Amino acid sequence: MKLFLLMISLSISTALYAQEISSHYKIYDVKKQKNISVDDIIADMAMADVLFFGEDHNDSIGHYLETEIFKKLSTAYPNKTALSLEMFHTDVQPEVDEYLAGLISEKNFIKEGRAWGNYKDYKPLIEYAKANNIKVIAANAATRYSNAVTMGGLKVLENFPKTSFSFLPPAPIDTAQGRYYEKFIETMGGHGMGSMKIYQTQNLWDATMAWSINKFLKSNKGIKVLQLNGRFHSDEKLGTVAKLLKANPKVKILNISSFSDTGFAHPDWNKFKTLGDYIIITDPAVKRSY
Repeated sequence: MKLFLLMISLSISTALYAQEISSHYKIYDVKKQKNISVDDIIADMAMADVLFFGEDHNDSIGHYLETEIFKKLSTAYPNKTALSLEMFHTDVQPEVDEYLAGLISEKNFIKEGRAWGNYKDYKPLIEYAKANNIKVIAANAATRYSNAVTMGGLKVLENFPKTSFSFLPPAPIDTAQGRYYEKFIETMGGHGMGSMKIYQTQNLWDATMAWSINKFLKSNKGIKVLQLNGRFHSDEKLGTVAKLLKANPKVKILNISSFSDTGFAHPDWNKFKTLGDYIIITDPAVKRSY
């Protein structure tokens, strides 16, 4: 009886917490031009293969929503859902798999899997995947490759041994021009040789994540993939999205752009409509995760 009452209490507490959190975010469907719920996004995934969630890395509400979306997606499409993360590198896929299988400790997983400093923000996703036997893709390029490209440009990858390319997309990696490049230079504050090499690193990240997702899709037909990354990688369906579509034009993609905004009380949705299929505005008054 006590256990039953405890379970009821926990259920009520969870529901109240979710209700409280819901007052700190708003979701807008750009195509339908109206506010929607997470459930609406999940329903739309019936016609899509990959859902990109473009986050601000320190957005507490965004991290909460990622977990909610992941849980609802896996419930709606049981045994047909996977998680892909910018936050883990391709060369630590064995460590990710070992932890999910319960073969190594969390301590070893965090250390040897080189988890980000804010791993606590992604831990609920990993633990849910572990508990529900859901595959997780370590999607991003390792820092050693990123640093090499930042120092010597993408051409430096030609010098790496063939064994390194089990963790890297096939060469050559193209450097996106046009709108994506313009956005990057604007963010960096102008042109320059240093900026160009950093931009090539950005393209390496995009190419590696796109390659990781596409490789998984080819080996796992009918699986829905939730991809989490910084929103610059997927806003306007540029970056990683564009590279995935180039590699596999048949893949069907939906993308979310999530961020806090001072206009939270009365969002100007028209201002953000080019960013994604769905725009999530979170309350800037909520404390950041770091």
